[in-house]
Amino acid sequence: MIDERLILKIFEGFSIQRWNDLVRPFDIVEMDKAAEKMVAAYVIGKYEEARGRQIDWEWMMYASLFDLLKKIALCDIKSPVQRMIRRQYPQEYIRLNEWVLGQYKHLIHDTDLFARFTIYIGQTAGSLALHEKSSLSAQVLRAAHKYSSLRELEMLSVVNEEERLTSIKKELNEDIQEFLDLRGLQLLVTRQRPFDFMMRVEQLRFQTRWNQTPRVPRTSVLGHCFFVAICTLLLVRDAGSPLCAKRLFNDFFCALFHDLPEAVTRDIISPVKQATDELPAVVKHIEDDIVRRELVPLMEDFYRDELMSFTSDEFMNRISEGGATREVSWEELNAAYNDDSFSPMDGRTVRLADHLSAFIEADSSIKHGITSSHLTSGRDNILNMYGSGGIINGIDIADLLGRIAAAK
Repeated sequence: MIDERLILKIFEGFSIQRWNDLVRPFDIVEMDKAAEKMVAAYVIGKYEEARGRQIDWEWMMYASLFDLLKKIALCDIKSPVQRMIRRQYPQEYIRLNEWVLGQYKHLIHDTDLFARFTIYIGQTAGSLALHEKSSLSAQVLRAAHKYSSLRELEMLSVVNEEERLTSIKKELNEDIQEFLDLRGLQLLVTRQRPFDFMMRVEQLRFQTRWNQTPRVPRTSVLGHCFFVAICTLLLVRDAGSPLCAKRLFNDFFCALFHDLPEAVTRDIISPVKQATDELPAVVKHIEDDIVRRELVPLMEDFYRDELMSFTSDEFMNRISEGGATREVSWEELNAAYNDDSFSPMDGRTVRLADHLSAFIEADSSIKHGITSSHLTSGRDNILNMYGSGGIINGIDIADLLGRIAAAK
């Protein structure tokens, strides 16, 4: 059973401010950084796959979760200070990472997940060796981390004196040299087509959810997408059914990209979408048309179809068979189609994670004393939607929502 305290701890990533010793033209928070890093990792990883190299996507997905957990625990220690501790006091750095594990031991009841976390912490601390099959994936994720930091710095440079940024920019540019053998990163830093795609994705950092009401913390569409991806990863584990590699990949990255069309259409809130019986279909048709014209030309052909599949029928349990997508039940996914050849996906779990995120966004603000009719009705509508209970894709979402609602 997922501990609701773990979900709420991860949600703290929306409250951790980055670059808070510089002038900032917009809120720069840790959850958004983690989201952009993972989008960049997807793009860079796909270029490596196109070169015939193998990416360990499972390792990367879990690493993105563990990096965020570590950042939340150590948010009061700036990254340069952590690097100095690692270089100059390696034993103390190992003990610091052991302390991080201790902060989550009572929150992660999934013994396999905690074991993965422990191994990852050991690998990043240098006390355990990284498995050879994951070395390229680690390189890609690290490159994406450096690139997303560089992009933040470039946006900050508009409002900060050059003298404030010179040493940081020099260090980041030196760090990124290590990864320039990665074709996707080469194209990003030289501002080729992948850069244009990332620029569109970055627009989701500036789009605030629940924009019609004051709320604490404010969450961006991009950060929301990453939070949904992490919740999806935890929910499919909680369901207890083994997932083939492609199914886990589809679930996570569908969640990460499920709101991608909003990069060109902006968010249309659910009550407006439901204003008439036909409007949802009309809005979907218009979204698809704009995406085809404005986003698709920025994608490479070796990942275009996959990425677009994540924004089409994204909340449906489905498989691909004979070149066509077909809806199936969760029981069928487990019994007959849990194989990479069917490209299976737990779309209904992604939808549960999407609703879970929206619920926490509203509930958290209300508990902070910042509320409105929009927030209370949004929270109550989700509670009522699952109020009758029942198991969906192996998950008792009503129980989890109830425990989060009751949390202090």
